[in-house]
Amino acid sequence: MTRYHEIYQGWQKDPETFWGKAAEEIDWVRRWDKVFDAGAGVYGHWFAGAQCNTCYNCVDRHVEAGRGEQAALIYDSPVTGVKRSYSYAGLLDEVSVLAAVLASLGLGKGDRAILYMPMIPEAVIAMLACARLGAIHSVVFGGFAAKELATRIDDAKPKVILSASCGIEPGRVVAYKPLLDQAIDLSASKPQACLVLQREQAEATLSAGRDHDWAKAVDQARAAGKKADCVPVSATDPLYILYTSGTTGQPKGVVRDNGGHMVALKWTMQNFYGIAPGEVYWAASDVGWVVGHSYIVYAPLLHGCTSIVFEGKPVGTPDAGTFWRVISEHGVSALFTAPTAFRAIKKEDPKGTFIGRYDLSCLRTLFLAGERADPDTIHWAEEMLKVPVIDHWWQTETGWAIAGNPVGLGALPVKYGSPTVAMPGYDVRILDDACKEVARGKMGAISIRLPLPPGCLPTLWQNDERFRESYLDEYPGYYKTADAGFMDEDDYLYIMARTDDIINVAGHRLSTGGMEEILASHPDVAECAVIGIADKLKGQVPAGFIVMKSGVEKPAAEIEKEVVALVREKLGPVAAFKIAVTVQRLPKTRSGKILRGTMRQIADSEDYKVPATIDDPAILDEIAAELKAHGILGR
Repeated sequence: MTRYHEIYQGWQKDPETFWGKAAEEIDWVRRWDKVFDAGAGVYGHWFAGAQCNTCYNCVDRHVEAGRGEQAALIYDSPVTGVKRSYSYAGLLDEVSVLAAVLASLGLGKGDRAILYMPMIPEAVIAMLACARLGAIHSVVFGGFAAKELATRIDDAKPKVILSASCGIEPGRVVAYKPLLDQAIDLSASKPQACLVLQREQAEATLSAGRDHDWAKAVDQARAAGKKADCVPVSATDPLYILYTSGTTGQPKGVVRDNGGHMVALKWTMQNFYGIAPGEVYWAASDVGWVVGHSYIVYAPLLHGCTSIVFEGKPVGTPDAGTFWRVISEHGVSALFTAPTAFRAIKKEDPKGTFIGRYDLSCLRTLFLAGERADPDTIHWAEEMLKVPVIDHWWQTETGWAIAGNPVGLGALPVKYGSPTVAMPGYDVRILDDACKEVARGKMGAISIRLPLPPGCLPTLWQNDERFRESYLDEYPGYYKTADAGFMDEDDYLYIMARTDDIINVAGHRLSTGGMEEILASHPDVAECAVIGIADKLKGQVPAGFIVMKSGVEKPAAEIEKEVVALVREKLGPVAAFKIAVTVQRLPKTRSGKILRGTMRQIADSEDYKVPATIDDPAILDEIAAELKAHGILGR
């Protein structure tokens, strides 16, 4: 039996009591004056008047409770062949010494630090060291283009930048330091210091005066017995700034506060993910993205779990079995990754041959988020892994799940294609253009009634007005998710597309997500994307891009005809679906989101900018070539 309905109704009846009770799981320097202050900030502040420290709650308190010898982090890097484990006591030592180094470089409470790091333990240690000092960190994905990094430097104005000499991708080493130097040259705001971790795969040349060798600075501080204590901050003070992916021009810096963030994330570990302290939890993401912030670093450590820091890819490091090796070797109880990762594994190993080579009896649940989880991928994962597969939906802005199937409260029945129901804290409504609720089953703009719960963004970094314009003004009294979908009679939510991806075919509003679901159901299709392209007669028509599973021998043209027929059979002629294009791969961000907007610009022969977050820019030329070969480009 699930307790979800009872818990959700309890939140609805008295939100402040609900979150006040959840906040008892956090150690406070000073308790709050108000659980929620509706008169503060843009739409209100959570835990106003309270003081706390996030690093203390993630590390110190577990050591003080006698659990210092438990593993806090396990680093597994198939690209370097290195594995390393950090106990909570060891992590405390690393964090407090690095915090002392940062303090010696002038970093203090309220100052900003940018982290430009690969997926290594030092990235987590640096985040926690900033939090320890009350400094605000902003993690920028390692290897990000210099110009885009420069815009973030100018917006955050960091005193210190922490970087590594390089990152390691399958088959290549990416030197970070030249990109960082170029970004600093481009930016008007200059950091006082850069702390650079030298990696043996590519050592960097350090500039005299500004650059400091990370390992040497830490060794010197440790030899001198220097360690930094936790600095109390207001619950409403920023913990970090995370710039939204794909930003052009002035970036949008999503702010996360300290107090509400801890309360929400701690609540999710037991109640949503069903994880107990001491268990091994693995979010196969990157600290450059929100999933990495929330579920590699903060939530598992707040809860006293062991978190995996994985430097590799789901395929190619070395094969499609690397996830199963990590789970088996480290005793992972729950895996959280993107559907894209599973589609990549399914493409390389459709029969799950690698899965049978490992003992996965420790794995209880698989959680998917980041891209829409198509039913075919969920079915494949369920069949292969024999564990519940839980889709859930959230955003960079929210920091944790808006909707999902709460394993810890007792799972609800699965409806394929739906991430299930809204979590406590989120009053989700489906609105039309006039800000009126639509009927059940009808598609509209998915919106969240204000106030947003703890853990969500209170504003954008130093830009309340842009926050209002971007998220609050279009639907007064609501937060605009910019996702479109519908809710059924059982309150199950269906996320069909970004509102920008709803296409208008001769007056019919159609969701790309629904068409993608049909394409993905074809037995030879590994992954797919649907975009709307300009059409003189109908306004827009859908075009489907499909990637084949490995080992498929049927001609591409034949499969393209089959998927066109499949969509017409399932949706009818109204979809006007006649274009299917086979490609070797889809353009994605480094977090796995498909760049549908850029694909549409290419198909419509528009000028476009290569997104800063793209994994491999060469894919855009491949897409253009296939569109030309199919007679679509320039038609």
